Amino acid sequence: MSSPSKATGFVSHDDCLEHIAGPNHPEQPARVQAICEVLTETALASELELLTPNEVERSALEAVHDARYIDLVEVTVRRGGGQLDPDTRAGGGSDRAARLASGGLLQAVDRVMGGEWQNAFVACRPPGHHAERDRAMGFCLYNHIAVAATHLRSQHGLERVAILDWDVHHGNGTQHIFEADPTVFYASLHQFPHYPGTGAERERGVGAGESATLNCPMQSGSGDSEWLTTLDARVLPALEAFRPDFVLISAGFDAHRDDPLASCNVSTEGFRQLTRAMLAFAASETDGRLVSLLEGGYDLSALADCARVHLEELQAAPR
Repeated sequence: MSSPSKATGFVSHDDCLEHIAGPNHPEQPARVQAICEVLTETALASELELLTPNEVERSALEAVHDARYIDLVEVTVRRGGGQLDPDTRAGGGSDRAARLASGGLLQAVDRVMGGEWQNAFVACRPPGHHAERDRAMGFCLYNHIAVAATHLRSQHGLERVAILDWDVHHGNGTQHIFEADPTVFYASLHQFPHYPGTGAERERGVGAGESATLNCPMQSGSGDSEWLTTLDARVLPALEAFRPDFVLISAGFDAHRDDPLASCNVSTEGFRQLTRAMLAFAASETDGRLVSLLEGGYDLSALADCARVHLEELQAAPR
């Protein structure tokens, strides 16, 4: 008798809505609400295993972030909130929301590593890939994907972890955290030049980590053909050479043609194809172990549609 198929996990928490970045700020609670609503409007909700996460332990944050920076976030929140960088504000619910996002990602990777889930998508906020070791940046407080990669190495003993970041804005924080680490491969497709100004092709890592960073700058106006060709021609061969034990995706959907914060032209179906390609890679190289995390995406309708097709592909992946 065959064993039941492993589930696809969906991780979210209502308290992630309590992070208020400011009036008219594009990184708004409605982002997660739009994703959750599209699940209830389709058959997807009944096909996924839903998880309400716990906050990450401070020790896991300290494995990535400077303790004094974590103190700063905590103190800012206790004082009622304040600006941490020109684009990034912490309010009363911000620290808990960010800790739930990191905690949810760790719980997702633990379930995949434990064989309960095949893959998962973590729809929490605020995003994380701009957060540096010692400062907030670009709407991000804690670097969730870096916390997860570090956790996979230290707690699960994996030798090699790959991160693919397809957010339209380069993940400067993730790159800098791992740029000297040969055990974590960071690949990024992003509009260039664009915020935050990093991610040139010449940035390939430093010291022992040289060649473990792959930046694929994409031009303004680039769309499905360019992004999928770059993934196929540059990213996947590099990942195959690295031979990761686990794949993490910083899944920003702001390269979508309707997104207000960039000028790329990727379609909803383009994100489906990006997801499908990465799942095929994971199936062949990591026994299907893949977890994605919501990063950017600021047109609510486009974001919901992209999250839907992303989850459809995760759920349909071979077990």
